[in-house]
Amino acid sequence: MQRPDARGYFGEFGGRFVPEVLIDALEALEREVDAAFAEPAFWDEYHAVLRDFVGRPSPLYAAERFAPQLILKREDTNHTGAHKINNTVGQALLARRMGKKRLIAETGAGQHGVATATVGAKFGFPVDVYMGALDVERQAPNVYLMNLLGAKVHAVHSGTRTLKDATNEAFRVWAAEVDETFYVIGSVVGAHPYPFMVREFQKVIGIESRRQCLERYGRLPSDVIACVGGGSNAMGIFAGFVDDPQVRLWGVEAAGEGLESGKTAAALGAGSVGVLHGSRSYLLQTTNGQVSDTHSISAGLDYPGIGPEHAFLKETGRAQYVGVTDAQALEAFFDFARFEGIVPALESAHALAFARELAKKARPDDLILVNLSGRGDKDIAHVRASVERQ
Repeated sequence: MQRPDARGYFGEFGGRFVPEVLIDALEALEREVDAAFAEPAFWDEYHAVLRDFVGRPSPLYAAERFAPQLILKREDTNHTGAHKINNTVGQALLARRMGKKRLIAETGAGQHGVATATVGAKFGFPVDVYMGALDVERQAPNVYLMNLLGAKVHAVHSGTRTLKDATNEAFRVWAAEVDETFYVIGSVVGAHPYPFMVREFQKVIGIESRRQCLERYGRLPSDVIACVGGGSNAMGIFAGFVDDPQVRLWGVEAAGEGLESGKTAAALGAGSVGVLHGSRSYLLQTTNGQVSDTHSISAGLDYPGIGPEHAFLKETGRAQYVGVTDAQALEAFFDFARFEGIVPALESAHALAFARELAKKARPDDLILVNLSGRGDKDIAHVRASVERQ
């Protein structure tokens, strides 16, 4: 697994494009990351919390009623119901090392907000979560959970009132209160060292998956699939297999109403290279370089950019990226619940929709591994409302 260069770049993607007031904070964070990551005791505590509090390792599950040769990495079984807590545990431990007094976070689907609120409660940090007002409406159960856990949820009414706008507001607050505030970014996005740091906390998914596949099946999967918004669950599972060239890596973006429709969130499929939220990567933008409005039925994928390491994997050809529409994701959402007794997150349903199509073309000895990044309890009311409007 590649580490970014000294400037924080994966190839030509990454870097640190932030206001001057944040440069010192990012450099201090980078020093703390390097020091902590070099200490076995830090990783011992991290893995102990994942074991005893989060419930790792998460299991593998054969979902062959939904599609033949399909196995899942069940991140939905984690405490809080998604992969996000792998990252928030690590960042909370770093915040404690740095003597920070408060955690802030952005959230789209609410899973990262819930995970940040959870570690805030566990480690004694006050937490403020910034969430687009539209996402507050469509993810009401997670808003209630964050409040129940003691966090304050701030609805952001600017722009499209989604994840991009929540991230903008979190950056603004961080810049104003940087000395005592630790910004817990939820994906492999942002300025260096965040994309690298978040990947390192999420790669537990890939490490476990690789070991479990070898133990259970005696071989590696032929294909590894994960949904991609900012891209943390995908980078987490890719990390276990990126150095195995025989394993095909697939990132599934939210095509929304179609890549050519203008109502999409597929940054790699429909975007171009630019700068967003502190790093150089692909994003959806106008010809004038303004960030475009996005659309996805899934709040967690409704983001106009993508992590720089994903851009690097696309450019080098190591991973392939495809789009799945709202309609395809909804079909997979309903079918997976009925065939497997598991309600997937809408984000994960995008990966499942593509996996089912890939399975139709699979060879007899193929093994298709999907990262089931979260459970769909949070999406039930939104799905119901979406179907009733059709």
